Amino acid sequence: MKVIQDQTFDAERAFYGSHDILVKNCSLDGPADGESAFKECSGVQVEHGFFNLRYPFWHDHGLVIRDSRMTQACRAALWYSDHMTIENTKLHGIKALRECSDILMRGCDVISPEFGWSARNVEMEDCDVESEYFMMRSSNLHFNNVRMKGKYSFQYIVDAVFENCTFDTKDAFWHGKNITVRDSVVKGEYLAWYSENITFENCKIIGTQPLCYCKGLKLIHCEMEGCDLAFERSEVEATVTTPVLSVKNPLRGSRITVPAVGEIIRDIEEGTGTVQIQPKAGF
Repeated sequence: MKVIQDQTFDAERAFYGSHDILVKNCSLDGPADGESAFKECSGVQVEHGFFNLRYPFWHDHGLVIRDSRMTQACRAALWYSDHMTIENTKLHGIKALRECSDILMRGCDVISPEFGWSARNVEMEDCDVESEYFMMRSSNLHFNNVRMKGKYSFQYIVDAVFENCTFDTKDAFWHGKNITVRDSVVKGEYLAWYSENITFENCKIIGTQPLCYCKGLKLIHCEMEGCDLAFERSEVEATVTTPVLSVKNPLRGSRITVPAVGEIIRDIEEGTGTVQIQPKAGF
């Protein structure tokens, strides 16, 4: 493997078509303002890199990035690439990780609107994320100990598992399918509308009008806080361990068990799902 270190590059396509190289302590920056430094590469490893230019990793295969920094100027950093490991790296440019597959991210800090669109087979561990439209239309996701803040996350995703996560996000999981969320906190308005086969297990759900227009919705031993007008027109099986402000029109065949509910609203013919009150000590 060829080693390149302690240099700065600003030329257009500086490493175009390279194979089996290790780039250490290098910067992509400078007055030439060149784009697409590592386009069409394979077997590239980057350690302690600084990226301040656009589109560095497109159409790459077998990429490892460790202990590096991508600035706001590093737009659309990773597109159309596969088999990547990204560790202890700051990704701060818009629209990173699009149309990519087979990705492991560990210990990363992400500040990137429109991150992760149409990505496939993504594992993310111990990461912090600030984004809008995060992971839209992506599939086969497994996140563990991820802390995310921003609007419109996980829309249209398919086949995903989230464990030990904290999400502060509005309109999350809209139109998602085949999703499991375990041991997590999900805060935000209008959670998971129009989703299908989504399960929350041992979770805390916070915010107004959650879980409406859902099919195959399950809540297993979950807390709900500040939740009003919940489950509107949803097919739901739920065991909730805390009081709910109001439940509205759960569909026929639904079954919701809750220690207390402020109001049950039934103003459509189909809204006949069962709401069973099982008081607990202290409620």
